[in-house]
Amino acid sequence: MRLLLTFAAAMTLAYAQAPAPAGKMAEEAYNNIVELKGVPADQVGPAMQFIASSLGVECTFCHVQGKMEADDKGAKKTAREMMHMQAEINKASFRGQKQVTCYSCHRGSARPVNTPPVLESDAAPRPAAVPMTPPAPGQTVTADQILEKYVTALGGADALRKIRSRVQTGKILVGGSETPIEVLTKAPNRRVTITHSANGDSFTAFDGTAGWMGNAGRPAREMSASESMASAVDAEFSLALRVKELYPQLRRGRPEEIGGVMCDVLNASGPGRMPVRMYFDAKTGLLARMVRYADTPLGRIPTQVDYADYREQDGVKLPFRWTLSRVNGRFTIQIAELKNNAAIEDAKFVRPDGK
Repeated sequence: MRLLLTFAAAMTLAYAQAPAPAGKMAEEAYNNIVELKGVPADQVGPAMQFIASSLGVECTFCHVQGKMEADDKGAKKTAREMMHMQAEINKASFRGQKQVTCYSCHRGSARPVNTPPVLESDAAPRPAAVPMTPPAPGQTVTADQILEKYVTALGGADALRKIRSRVQTGKILVGGSETPIEVLTKAPNRRVTITHSANGDSFTAFDGTAGWMGNAGRPAREMSASESMASAVDAEFSLALRVKELYPQLRRGRPEEIGGVMCDVLNASGPGRMPVRMYFDAKTGLLARMVRYADTPLGRIPTQVDYADYREQDGVKLPFRWTLSRVNGRFTIQIAELKNNAAIEDAKFVRPDGK
């Protein structure tokens, strides 16, 4: 599967350069598709990203730069064989579920390790993990109790319902650089983030139905289905009040520790929505982390959002800082000013015509 990664990385760049034609299959939109025939064209890029991240390689490991469809490199043939092998293993042993993926063996390395390591010092071996002691009867909290505590921690349902729009200004921090940013949101699920860079404004938005992205002076593009689903999660104005409506399949997970803080965990899924895992500070009840999972033809890609710097304003607590981490990068948004129930024109969320 070493070569599989190269193939994926190369294809990621090729398919990220332009959005895939809507409604087409991979073989209709791209040349020389073999193992991904029958897959929607907009899923090719995410699949390649999954491989690249799993193996830690670049596109040219399998592909010829500027000639992605060429079969000049043997690594590309091996990549196809590995994709086929993965599909057959999952079909034969896991009823077609994506339980075995590139990452199962590679763990971020081009060459999977198939033998356990020897001890390289006289230090004692790492002790075995101590099993978590199950909570005593009567101490286990339910999913409903976790959500009720969350709503209360934010200020209560009545206070949350009184606020219908919000304007936030601050900065986005990426790789040591800072850029001014605005986040406009409106109930129930509209949002636009505007980044004011030296090269002009850029937009990431969800209009209540679909997501779109664009830059000032250029035509905006509609997001792919998976991108739009992710944007829909971010756009939820009062997620605390709508969790059970949006995610009918809601179950409690094992408590986990995040940065020294014990958290109650909820796993949530629902029709037409990507599954999410939510971590709530066991003491405060506030949402500390959310991880959402985007399906690709080869496995799930996680996106993690960590929330911090909660402050109370107008009777409601909100995070003034959040960090979004993906397999290929991360950024942090730090809010400086916030105004609730601000007047926001609906046109702000509508995809422009590119003028």
